[in-house]
Amino acid sequence: MSRLQMQPVIAVPSTRGPEAVESAAEPATWTLVVNGALYQAGWLACVFGAAGGWPELGASLALALIGTHLWLAEERRREALLVGAAGLLGLLLDTLQLRLGVFSYPSGTPVAGLAPPFIVVLWMQFGTLFHYCFRWLSGRYLLGAALGLVGGPLSFLAGERIGAISFSPPRAASFALLGLVWALALPLLTWIADRLRPATGASGYRLPG
Repeated sequence: MSRLQMQPVIAVPSTRGPEAVESAAEPATWTLVVNGALYQAGWLACVFGAAGGWPELGASLALALIGTHLWLAEERRREALLVGAAGLLGLLLDTLQLRLGVFSYPSGTPVAGLAPPFIVVLWMQFGTLFHYCFRWLSGRYLLGAALGLVGGPLSFLAGERIGAISFSPPRAASFALLGLVWALALPLLTWIADRLRPATGASGYRLPG
């Protein structure tokens, strides 16, 4: 967070007063808050929707939140490409794990052996973070791998406790494979986000109105 807040301060000419510095940092702060809130709300919608037997409703709500993110984004084309890439990657990786028997989904799987739509939408939601809340990961691919190794299984474990997913025995092997997948996926998405980052390095939300 501090790295994000420092960038606007460095960019402000010294002829401007401290009030200008503070106002330049404020948009980054509210952008991060809104970005994180949109993601978290989408995650909850997908996971609780799937656990409650309404995966299509949860995915639809999350898609609406992704649409809100794209509507607010200053770089809509770049964001749309990143979100699409995250969804495609998630479809491939989770379909592979599903067929390997790492886990199964109690509901929301219209095509046997294929990752359900709500999971793909979750990956798309995840893609909305990389130019905003996860911007500090830019170029830090080893750190991203370490976070994916731990954070990926923990996120799926939370989904299992809610009832949206079930892990196959032996659980230790399933979690190990899932951690490996996320140790590759997180730095890969970070790299894609870096390639799609605006030349100015700036990403933000536009104020409505």
